[in-house]
Amino acid sequence: MATRKLSELAKTIRSKNAGTDRITFDIIFREKENYDLVRKSGALTRETVKELFGLTDSDIADFVEFDPAFAIKFTINRKKPSGSAGDSDVFGSQQYPPLLDIEIPV
Repeated sequence: MATRKLSELAKTIRSKNAGTDRITFDIIFREKENYDLVRKSGALTRETVKELFGLTDSDIADFVEFDPAFAIKFTINRKKPSGSAGDSDVFGSQQYPPLLDIEIPV
């Protein structure tokens, strides 16, 4: 089966702080067709996020498919508050790379 990487289909894949205790992720598509392809493929779900980031159900605060913006958004609870001792990404902006290589069946 042919696949394409999520990074080839999405316009934007990013992460950022959502307060001191959470990080939010945005996967935004230019075209409805690519958004629908990813959404319907089942390749990007709460389960996928849990596996990619080593999380539990309670670590994921939100997971939303937002049709008006052709976006998939999710928010996770941080292991340590932003800026605390041992925090390696104060702004939460370097957490998205595991999403880039998700294979989407086409």
